[in-house]
Amino acid sequence: MKSRILFALWITTVICAADSPAPVALSPQVKPIYDVHALDFESGLLFQSGSSTTLDYRLVPTQIAWRSPRVLGYDFQSGSSLSLRHRAALLGTWIAEGAENHYFGIMLSPSIEYWNAAQNFGLYFGAGGGAGWVDSQGVPGGQGQDFTLNWFAHLGIQRVLTERMCLRAGAMFQHMSNGGATTPNPGIDAVGFTLGLSWRL
Repeated sequence: MKSRILFALWITTVICAADSPAPVALSPQVKPIYDVHALDFESGLLFQSGSSTTLDYRLVPTQIAWRSPRVLGYDFQSGSSLSLRHRAALLGTWIAEGAENHYFGIMLSPSIEYWNAAQNFGLYFGAGGGAGWVDSQGVPGGQGQDFTLNWFAHLGIQRVLTERMCLRAGAMFQHMSNGGATTPNPGIDAVGFTLGLSWRL
């Protein structure tokens, strides 16, 4: 049921973006949007999914991420482009429901991005992981230790608002566990949505 609600929210965001007024077109003198450093600020809401733990987790992740200029890419004849960029993020998660209270970590991943010819609308996808610390409580179904590994995948849309700022909206999956360092090792699997802003640097 939760996954259907989240999917409906994400589809609504996409439809609203498509129906909104035409986005800002970048000046020809401005570097391509994928050829500059970017700073992203995103937050969202993730719900426990699967049966890895008996607890009903609800996470509020907030990320500050840096994306590099394009490392690899392909420019289509239409003027649109496909790019791969480095991405590094600091993650702070408020655990609104669950055994623990907060999680802090780092995440590294590629950012795969498609931009239209006008460079004012794009799609993004990425998957990667990292490590961090959770305030484990020794509660059955909770995390077995403070040091915790993480893995995530996200996808979404990005829309240019001004020559320096973009709006980002997407769906995110996140996994946290200690890699079998303790027994039991329930882990957390959560899925939901994120919203945020991005700035050209």
